[in-house]
Amino acid sequence: MLEKLTTEQRNASTMDLDLMSTREILEVMNREDQTVPQAVATQIPLIEKAVQLVIRSFQNGGRLIYVGAGTSGRLGVLDAVECMPTFSAPKNMVTGILAGGLEALTKAVEGAEDNESLGKDDLKSIFLNENDTVIGLAASGRTPYVKGALSYAKEQKANTVSISCNKQAEISQLADVAIEVETGPEVLTGSTRLKAGTAQKLVLNMISTASMIGIGKTYQNLMVDVQPTNQKLVERSKRIIMEATDVDYETASQYFEKANHHVKAAIIMILLKCSYEEAIKKLEKAKGFIRKAL
Repeated sequence: MLEKLTTEQRNASTMDLDLMSTREILEVMNREDQTVPQAVATQIPLIEKAVQLVIRSFQNGGRLIYVGAGTSGRLGVLDAVECMPTFSAPKNMVTGILAGGLEALTKAVEGAEDNESLGKDDLKSIFLNENDTVIGLAASGRTPYVKGALSYAKEQKANTVSISCNKQAEISQLADVAIEVETGPEVLTGSTRLKAGTAQKLVLNMISTASMIGIGKTYQNLMVDVQPTNQKLVERSKRIIMEATDVDYETASQYFEKANHHVKAAIIMILLKCSYEEAIKKLEKAKGFIRKAL
């Protein structure tokens, strides 16, 4: 069945890839990459539905869970890991599950992606429930591990989303929302870490970012829930306070400390001229949304 997948077909523009100069290779890769955002754009209505499911999960105390194998699975893990420092997301609020476990981050684990029951078992191990949203990732749209995970998620009445890079994908049949970003033949035949991988990364960026905005993790276009875990992020936190309140660096630094490094609270304290305790109460009442608290 592989020959029927567009991601496995040969690209007419690169039949002589091994005869091209380095410049020609780079130029053709760049031209092919430019088609990816256009393919993603066709799926925005479905991506919107996926975001709505994720927001509902977060509001109900549920999780966003990415499940995949190989490049697709690694992209899910990457997006999940980045949510914690960017949005101060609690541990496991966004989780990436990779076929073969952590070992598969750096090398292929033989047979893992071909095992449907392993996908089910991995979700059972984290106590999947109906409040969660499971997003199955597979460029081919047919990975057994992902199919097993999505099937189990449906049994548990969790929300299900699939992201593939082929039309009429098998995993689409197992999802409440089926996102199919058809990226076409790769520059290097079958190397879906290229256009297909780029497309999946773009979609994951959209889903996680829009979902976090939807639960109050931003103010204007500022990441006000950033977790200041290193010096760079401490400085970024202070600049965010400056941008949101129009105060100078020294004032922002003072309020950053007064607010116990809580950027949202510091902003509320400055704009409403209130204490840290009052700022926290206002944020809790507003469910974390700065605009509502103001």
